[in-house]
Amino acid sequence: MERREFVASLVAGGCAGMCVDLTLFPLDTIKTRLQSQQGFYKAGGFRGIYAGVPSAAVGSFPNAAAFFVTYDCTKSLLSAGGAFAAPHVAPITHMLAASLGEIVACLIRVPTEVVKQRTQASPSSTTYNMLLATLREEGVRGLYRGYGSTVLREIPFSLVQFPLWEYLKSLWSWRQGHTLYSWQAAVCGAFAGAVAAFVTTPLDVAKTRIMLAKSVCRQHTEDGLHQHWRFHLPGSLREGPTHFVVAENPL
Repeated sequence: MERREFVASLVAGGCAGMCVDLTLFPLDTIKTRLQSQQGFYKAGGFRGIYAGVPSAAVGSFPNAAAFFVTYDCTKSLLSAGGAFAAPHVAPITHMLAASLGEIVACLIRVPTEVVKQRTQASPSSTTYNMLLATLREEGVRGLYRGYGSTVLREIPFSLVQFPLWEYLKSLWSWRQGHTLYSWQAAVCGAFAGAVAAFVTTPLDVAKTRIMLAKSVCRQHTEDGLHQHWRFHLPGSLREGPTHFVVAENPL
């Protein structure tokens, strides 16, 4: 891959990823709350649908840039010669390139995703406070909670999306006799993404619940302690003093 192509892939991929993440952020918040084990309304409902957006803004550009640079570089290397240069194995080349791209991108995506999703499920907190709480209670490893499940979700997603996207672009371009316009490539990408999302939604639910597990368990523990002390304290302390009883002197 030439330097010019590398820079173009870096900048275009980063900008595209950031625009998509920020534009669709409210839908992502609703999705996270629907998938949360707490339930949609307990996780915030429609309140604060931009909770966690700073985390997404910080991570979107480097995450998308890392993916597309790795994807394009791997695709170029595999297509340069050898067995992967044949046209009939192009889908395998796209699958391998997309899988490697996801593994690299998840190194950046997972920490921002953990902070973002925990903030989305706790809209009363801020992104900064959630980051500090995660580091204080779980350390740096807490930021990578769910890395394995994220990779296991992202790789099948890419295995479906990118080969299908490349196939649809090739088919449409062949039928009309020239390269696609931008809007046509976008239509192909939208269809491929919808199919991939439908197939991998169960994995996405598992990933979300693993990332939220610590914060949810902590909240349940706090609620449990609160209920324990509320119902096991003596009535006079629980309800507060209401009257005094003076015992008669038996002497």
